[in-house]
Amino acid sequence: PSNDTCEVAFQVAAFCVRSTDAGREVLLITSSEDRWIFPKGWPMKGKTDAQAAAIEAWEEAGVKSESVTSEPVARLVTTKAKPDGETEPLILDIYEIEVATLKDRYPEADKRKRRWVPLLTAANEVDDPAMSGFLAAL
Repeated sequence: PSNDTCEVAFQVAAFCVRSTDAGREVLLITSSEDRWIFPKGWPMKGKTDAQAAAIEAWEEAGVKSESVTSEPVARLVTTKAKPDGETEPLILDIYEIEVATLKDRYPEADKRKRRWVPLLTAANEVDDPAMSGFLAAL
């Protein structure tokens, strides 16, 4: 018998939304591989997962939040790309953030693009099938 265990990575994501006259929009950012995704990252010591998601939204997208859900609005099973091109299983808890303002200067402004898109458009543009399914279900 093998002693190998399957480690599953865990991250938190920020589902950043705003309401417009045309309906709700979601903020997408580019990943390091230039794919459209939600801001996301690892849990942070001393912070709740909701707080960690809000910090990721600030660092990666310049989001100043109005409110953050205390519990995840979804848990997705997906994969994370590793630097060697391989992927690993990933559990992603998504926290909804109502965006108060977007700042032009934020920690990763020079590394990422960002844009607001209608929910249905976002479902077709995110590069992750689990995120796409989450958006399409809304």
